[in-house]
Amino acid sequence: MKTAATTARRRGSRTSFGRGIGSISAAIALALFAPAITAQTLSPDVRAFVRVDTSIFALTHVRVIDGTGAAARDDATIIVVRGKVDKIGGAGTAIPASAQILDLRGYSVIPGLVGMHDHLFYTSTLDRDSEGKLAPPGQLLEEQAFSFPRLYLASGVTSIRTTGSIETYTDLNLKNQIDNGRIPGPKMYVTGPYLEGKGAQGPQMHELTGPDDARALVSYWADQGATSFKAYKNITRAELGAAIAEAHKRGLKVTGHLCSITYPEAIALGIDNLEHGPIGTDAEFVPGKQTDVCPGAAAMFASWEQPPIASASVRALIRNLVDHHVAITSTLAVYELLVPGRPPLQKRVLDAMTAESKVSYLTQRAYPNPAYKGRDVRYDSLMAKEMAFEKAFVDAGGLLIAGPDPTGTGIVLAGFGDQRDVELLVEGGFTPVAAIQIATANGAKFLGESEHFGTITPGKQADLVVIKGDPSTHIADIENVEIVFKDGIGYDSAKLIQSVRGLVGLR
Repeated sequence: MKTAATTARRRGSRTSFGRGIGSISAAIALALFAPAITAQTLSPDVRAFVRVDTSIFALTHVRVIDGTGAAARDDATIIVVRGKVDKIGGAGTAIPASAQILDLRGYSVIPGLVGMHDHLFYTSTLDRDSEGKLAPPGQLLEEQAFSFPRLYLASGVTSIRTTGSIETYTDLNLKNQIDNGRIPGPKMYVTGPYLEGKGAQGPQMHELTGPDDARALVSYWADQGATSFKAYKNITRAELGAAIAEAHKRGLKVTGHLCSITYPEAIALGIDNLEHGPIGTDAEFVPGKQTDVCPGAAAMFASWEQPPIASASVRALIRNLVDHHVAITSTLAVYELLVPGRPPLQKRVLDAMTAESKVSYLTQRAYPNPAYKGRDVRYDSLMAKEMAFEKAFVDAGGLLIAGPDPTGTGIVLAGFGDQRDVELLVEGGFTPVAAIQIATANGAKFLGESEHFGTITPGKQADLVVIKGDPSTHIADIENVEIVFKDGIGYDSAKLIQSVRGLVGLR
């Protein structure tokens, strides 16, 4: 990534970072690595990626997109003290004499992204038989405990909800290691194992045996540290109702990627959040839908071709969601995998992958998913309809949050997918500042963390993303991340990405 002339100075002295990331003068290197007041001591492995670490610093001449939905503020100054935003002012704002100053002309700052469907596993390959069905033993998912935390942080994602775990103990242990400064990564909100019924698509998921089993699973993993749960495609209404009751008793929330249960049924049971939006996951319009039976994704996609977003039935669904305070997670980055020719082919994505994952990715791009072979379904039109649904949902007062779901057919990557999701929200009709608000403040609100992060506001944690360019007018600039501050510590995006080159799909 090309880096502009970002400068830093202390007490009137001025020094340049230089043309390339990492080419920092000796004097500034000493300033950048001055001890910070942090909650933990960073290990040498983490410190290797730290670019800014001092107790007081100022970002000057920077464009601020604060995550509230307000218009961007040009030529602003942000002062950070001991890991929290202390002041936001104009170019003439008084700066403490001891502060390190980063001159960010030509740069923008947004809040750290809050990824709300951000797994730590990945579909490194996906094999199907000639009929398009998964070959035994079913879909196998690979935990990316090394590469994904780094990619999330490098891309500006400072907080994630895992939204379904395959290796829940691994996720919980990773969270502890990140919190203790042993490895780099975002703040983690760990979702327990999938709440799945009979007919799981792979052997890594437990199949519930009934409501008692659902209650026991929620109870056990809540005790281990899980902060949310996710229902999946084949769960029954009785199992989901039991899981929601147990989670709510503990003050925890339940989301769902549904199929066997319709959206209205899940709303009536008290679900808090629904993943992906209804197109492809809400079976209420499938002809002859059987109770507690998943009709399959293709049938659900087809059932959503007819009802317009402005129809009485869809308006009623939106009103039902809003009235019951059920959030929707936008995952447009994984939706576009169904559309031929999408997403844009990016070198950075290919560079991050193992050779095997790269072959699987390019094969999936070249050939339509055989699971939907013979189905005359226009996925481009359906993606446009999902975008329209999300816009109508927000316009009606609904809480839309965002995350990329880095699984699918092994194409969407951690971090890069979060950025792509914001770009697709803009394609779907949101302004850039509104899309950034969805991906930052809204996620923090759902997590109950609005007092701590999600917007650039005095008193909140300094979770900030330094971006070359202006994503408030050109949303694709959101990919130009150079420094990511988490709790006031600035991490070098390029170094983090380089450290996982060729590893996604392996570790």
